[in-house]
Amino acid sequence: MTTPPPAATVPVEKPPAGAVLDVDRLSVRFRMRGGRHVEAVTGATFRLGPGECLALVGESGCGKSVLASALLGLLPANAETAGSARLADGLDLLAADETTLARTVRGRRIGLVPQSPAAHLTPVRTVRSHLEETVRELTGKALRGRRGAGPRGARLRAAAEEAAARAIFPESHLDRYPHELSGGLAQRAATALALVGDAPLLLADEPTTGLDRDLVHRTVDELRAHTRYADRALLMITHDLTAAQRIADTVAVMYAGRIVEIAPAEAFFGAPGPRHPYARGLLDALPERAFTPIPGAPPELGALPAGCAFAARCALADASCRADRPPLTEGVACHHA
Repeated sequence: MTTPPPAATVPVEKPPAGAVLDVDRLSVRFRMRGGRHVEAVTGATFRLGPGECLALVGESGCGKSVLASALLGLLPANAETAGSARLADGLDLLAADETTLARTVRGRRIGLVPQSPAAHLTPVRTVRSHLEETVRELTGKALRGRRGAGPRGARLRAAAEEAAARAIFPESHLDRYPHELSGGLAQRAATALALVGDAPLLLADEPTTGLDRDLVHRTVDELRAHTRYADRALLMITHDLTAAQRIADTVAVMYAGRIVEIAPAEAFFGAPGPRHPYARGLLDALPERAFTPIPGAPPELGALPAGCAFAARCALADASCRADRPPLTEGVACHHA
């Protein structure tokens, strides 16, 4: 891993007191050929407080992973962003340059569990090698400072094995290469890498993909344990509503690039339940509930309708829904809430 050049000075503005992450009207659109634009994320606003877990849920293609990429500065060159996303010290992630993001943010202030872990693992290096390098880069000074704990190499090896254990990655597989891992093992390896630095903000993008239910519970419990310290928070992007219900404090529902409902998890999964028809549909599609799928498919982000994007699939839709896009008011964006 190469050492980036010194970070540039970035103007900062303090977020609301106590916020680990404050996202204000974050929008992302992609420039396409012919002057077209794809509105991938529109006006996303939410806060993550210390010790809090927010679950961002919704169907594939609704903009969840694009939002995560925007927070880490990993968008392609044709992306345009607006709004702000500030960390606790006031750094605006959308305005920060690549040097700042690479040197001080990724892995250090934001840990990432990627959606496609195999693509983030170097194919010619073992899992142990990945972990030891990450430990060395993120916690090297701490390792040098531990006296009486044996040679530094032994401490590095022990720290890597400890990170693997936190992600329920078997020690017997640490010397395997990425192509020798199942999808579930690759996911756990990526989770272990994200946990190494104990970053204030942990961003987990579909962290339970490929895991059986028991491992899902153990994995999300460990991610949630990350927030037991007062200055840390977890943003979990997931299709798995059962996992979200297990650990989330707040649920934000995305549809067609917009947050259409944000609510306390207890009220969302219990009583009174979701207020937006789409959010109710997501819960009703669960096998343990009505097991009734939402009819139709989400609209193309490059051709969104003038009104509510969910109107074509909604039994409550009327003329006002098709004509006017409802704003997010008191936690829900629906004319009939």
